[in-house]
Amino acid sequence: MKRIILLACVLVGCIAGCRAQAGAINYICCESDSTRVCDLLQLDAGANPVLYYARKLIGIPYVGHTLEGNEPEQLVINLHQLDCTTLVETVLALAKTRAEGGRTLKDYAANLAKLRYRDGQMDGYTSRLHYFDWWINDNIRRGNIHEVSDARQCTATFRVDNHYMTRHPDAYEHLKGRPERIDSIRMLEEAGNGGTFHYLPKEKTLSGKGELGFIHDGDVVAIVTSKDGLDYAHLGFAVWGKDGKLHLLNASSIHKKVVEEPKTIHQYLKEHPSFLGIRVLRLSSISIP
Repeated sequence: MKRIILLACVLVGCIAGCRAQAGAINYICCESDSTRVCDLLQLDAGANPVLYYARKLIGIPYVGHTLEGNEPEQLVINLHQLDCTTLVETVLALAKTRAEGGRTLKDYAANLAKLRYRDGQMDGYTSRLHYFDWWINDNIRRGNIHEVSDARQCTATFRVDNHYMTRHPDAYEHLKGRPERIDSIRMLEEAGNGGTFHYLPKEKTLSGKGELGFIHDGDVVAIVTSKDGLDYAHLGFAVWGKDGKLHLLNASSIHKKVVEEPKTIHQYLKEHPSFLGIRVLRLSSISIP
């Protein structure tokens, strides 16, 4: 049975409340973001809705940990504060909803939940796809995204060994003093570890479209890291610059906002020794030119 739920949030400078039908999805969203989602869905997003919506969010402040602080777990809809992961999820949910003909906040919320949670079902904190390797595998399995690759270029191999969350539980608000929850996350880590994937090594990101033409504007770029216990360090969207090189549109902790980086992805990766290269993904419900 559908439930009437309260849309009420206190998200740094935004307090609002209203009621909406949202099925079994318990979500929080301030009034201005609710309006913005609906307004964005009415726009003609063109042939490349992912890049279109990503550029619509340029300038939004970078704020980390916006999904935390809600107990029990709720679907957070926040377009006025973004980090690298929520930028990717927000843009893909907008593009997916628009492509499917959805025009309401309810439509958007349903797609955001499908991207953010295991099996597309929100069922507490541990159902969130915390590691991006979990996010990739779960969303590929359910057909939301697919990997784009070229065996001639994506020659590096990475073995997944995620354990950062359970070895640093004090860094996560919902793990502090919750040994049973830490144990649940540890079981999920162990179940997901051991797999391997290929990626484009750092040195090859300097190439142009002749070699990297399999990467399109608006593709999701996941930066592979050597940091112990983690799989990816940062996310964004691929943009081919006027210089013929790949650039990154991302929610930047350096620039403190969503930006289209003036430096190339190659330059960006070189500045971070722990960044090994990139993996590239594409939303399946659209055809990016």
